[in-house]
Amino acid sequence: MFENKELVRFHTDIQEDIKSSLLAEEEGANPEQIFTDIALTMLSDSGETENFRTCYDEKLSKRGVEHKVNAHALYENYETLDLFITIYKVDSNVMPVTKTEADKALAKLSKFFLNSVNKLYVNEIEESSEIFDLANTLSNVAEIKENLVRINAFLITNGELKTDLKSSQKVAGYPVFYRVIDINYLFNLSEKSRIPIEIDFQELGIPLPCISSNIELEGYQSYLAIIPGTVLAHIYELYGLRLLEQNVRSFLQFTGKINRGIRKTILTEPHMFLAFNNGIAATAEEVRFIELPDGEGKAISFIKDFQIVNGGQTTAAIYHAWKKHNAKIADIYVQMKLTTIKNADRIAETVGRIAEYANTQNKISISDLSSNKESLIMLEHLSRTIWAPPQTGESIQTRWFFERARGQYKNERIRQGFTPSKRKSFDLKNPRNQMFTKELLAKYVNSYQEISKNRKLVVGPHHVVRGSQKNYAQFLVHNFPEKPDEIYFQDAVSKAIIFKTAEKVYGVKPNSIGDMRYITVPYSIAWLMQHVSNKLDLYYIWKNQSLSDDFKNLLYKLMSLVDRFIRENAPGALYGEWAKKEECWTKVKDQDFELEVTLIDKYLKREEGVSGRTADHNTESLLRQEKLKEIKEVGAANWKTIYLWCKNNDSFPLFYTNLAHTIGRKIRDSITLSTKEIYGGSMLLEEIAKKSSLLQELYEKQNSERI
Repeated sequence: MFENKELVRFHTDIQEDIKSSLLAEEEGANPEQIFTDIALTMLSDSGETENFRTCYDEKLSKRGVEHKVNAHALYENYETLDLFITIYKVDSNVMPVTKTEADKALAKLSKFFLNSVNKLYVNEIEESSEIFDLANTLSNVAEIKENLVRINAFLITNGELKTDLKSSQKVAGYPVFYRVIDINYLFNLSEKSRIPIEIDFQELGIPLPCISSNIELEGYQSYLAIIPGTVLAHIYELYGLRLLEQNVRSFLQFTGKINRGIRKTILTEPHMFLAFNNGIAATAEEVRFIELPDGEGKAISFIKDFQIVNGGQTTAAIYHAWKKHNAKIADIYVQMKLTTIKNADRIAETVGRIAEYANTQNKISISDLSSNKESLIMLEHLSRTIWAPPQTGESIQTRWFFERARGQYKNERIRQGFTPSKRKSFDLKNPRNQMFTKELLAKYVNSYQEISKNRKLVVGPHHVVRGSQKNYAQFLVHNFPEKPDEIYFQDAVSKAIIFKTAEKVYGVKPNSIGDMRYITVPYSIAWLMQHVSNKLDLYYIWKNQSLSDDFKNLLYKLMSLVDRFIRENAPGALYGEWAKKEECWTKVKDQDFELEVTLIDKYLKREEGVSGRTADHNTESLLRQEKLKEIKEVGAANWKTIYLWCKNNDSFPLFYTNLAHTIGRKIRDSITLSTKEIYGGSMLLEEIAKKSSLLQELYEKQNSERI
C-alpha cells in the first residue's frame, strides 16, 4: 500500500511537471513530447542512454500508422542505436497499458528501422521531418553497416504494463532488443538514481572461480577472477554502456572505437588474450559465492550492481569482434578485479575514485575531478543566494536555480513549501523555466564562445551538437573555472537567457524555422559572438533579464540563414552528422550573412573593464541565513514529528535523530542554532525529501487544516 501511494504521488508530480512545462514552453509543445523528455532525462542520468534527441514523427498509410518515433540516440561510433516510442496517458490516475498496445507500439519502431536501413525511406520522408536526418544517416552512412551491432527499442509510458514482452528479434539482420520503461520503472529510477545490474552466474551455468585476500580490509573487499570472453560479450550485449561506471562514461567519453592491437589478438591469437591484456576492473554492491567441489575454493555465483570502471574498451572489442567479424571467442579469457564497497554511504565516492585511478593512463583522464565537483557545489551555493533583478513591469525578484544533482529542485520545493502560501512563494521566486542542470549550463556556455588550446579547437558549437554528455566533458575540462564567483554566475545566466530566447524564437513544429533547432541555435549564437568580437555586454542582459525585440529579430534572421546554409551544404544531406564536425563550424564561421548587427548596438561593450562589477558576494553568510530561515519555517511541532520519524527509521543514523530533537527544542525555546546544526538540519531535510514522503505529508496535513 505504501508503494502504491508513493507511485501515485510520483505520477502526479510528473503530470504537474508537464502542465508547468506546457505553460512555460512556446506554442506547439505537446505533453507527450514533454513527458518523453522527462523520462529520457532520467534514463540518461542513470546511464541507460546518452545524447538522446526528441524528434516526433508519425507516418500514416492506408493501413493506419506505419511508424512512429518520439526520440532517438545514435551513439557517435554507430555501435548502438536507441529508438524510443511513447504511450502517454493524460489521465490523472495511473492507467494500464495492454500487451497489445505495447506490441503494436514497438512494431512501429521496428518498421521505421527496417525501412530506413533498407533505404526505403530515402524519398518518402520529407526533409522538414524531424526524423529525416536519422533515416538518411541509417540509409547512407557506410559506418552503419560496419559498426552497428545493437538496436534498443524502448517503449516509454506513464502507464503501467503488467505483462512480459518478447526480449529481442532480428530486423534486417540486426539484433533489436525490446524494453518497456513504464511508470514503475521510472519511479524506481527516481528512488535509486539507477536500476542496478544483477548477474546470476550460477543461473547462466558458469560460476566464476575466484580468490580473495585473507585479511580484513577497511571499507572494501577485493576479489580476482577469470571471466570467459563469451560471458563478457553476453553481458555487454544485454546491457551495453550501462555496464560502464558513469564517471568513466561521462569524463572519459568511451567511444567504442576498436583498438587494433586488441582486435588483432582476438582474431589471430585468441588463446593469448589473457597474457596480452590487462583485464578489467569492476565494482559491485553485493557478491554471493558457492563452494566449488572437492575443496577447490569458491566461485562467484551472483553480482548485484555490476559496474566496469576500467576495461570498457576491452569489453566492447570482444563483443564487436564476435558480432561483426565472427571471431571465435570461446578461447578468450579476461582477468577481473572485483571490488565491493562495505559502506553504502561511500559507494559513489569510492567507486568514482577507483574509476579515476584505474584510468590514469588515459590521455583524457579525470584530471582534478574532486575540485571540479567542488566547483559545482560552489555554483549551487551561488544560485541559492543570488537574486536576479525583476524584469520590466515585475516586482518580484527571482532566482536561477542550478540543479547540481537530479531532483534538487523538486526536493527543495517540498522542503520549503510547508504551507500553500510558502509553496506558491517558492514557485514565484524559483520559476521552473529558470531551473538549469550542469548539462544545460555546458550547452549555454560552450555555445557562447569557442576556445582553443595549443592551437586546437577544444570548445565550439559542433561539440554542443554532439550531445549533452560529450559536450559536458569538454566544458568541464576546458571551460569551467575552479572557483566560480558572482560575476561568473551572472554571466552564465545571461548566456542561458540568450540560448533559451533563441530556442523560443526558432520555435517548435509546426511553428518553427525548421527541424534543426538543436544545431542551428548553438551555431547561430557562436557565429554572432565571433562577429561582434565577443563584446556582448552580459551584465546588461543580466540586469534586464531579457532580450529586446530587435535582438530577437536579429536572432530569427540569423538562424534562418544558418539553418539554410547547413542544410544546403551538408555532404549527402547528412546535416546532423556534418554539424558534429569542426569542418562544418569553420565553414559557417567564415560566412558573411550580411546582417545588420548594429540592431544590437546597445548590447555591445564600449570599453573593457568599465562595468564596475565586483565579486564580493558573501555566499557562505547568505547561504547560512537562507538555510536558517528554511529550518525555522518548518516549525517546532514539525521538527518533533521529524525527530520521532527518524527515531523509528533505521535507515537514518542516530546523529540525524539527535539533531532533529535538538533543532526542535532550540526553535521552541528561541535558542540560537550553531552553524553545524543549521547545515546539518538542511542536509537532514534534503535526505528526507529524497528518500521519503514525510515532508510532503506534513505539507498536505497543514494544507488540509487550513481549508
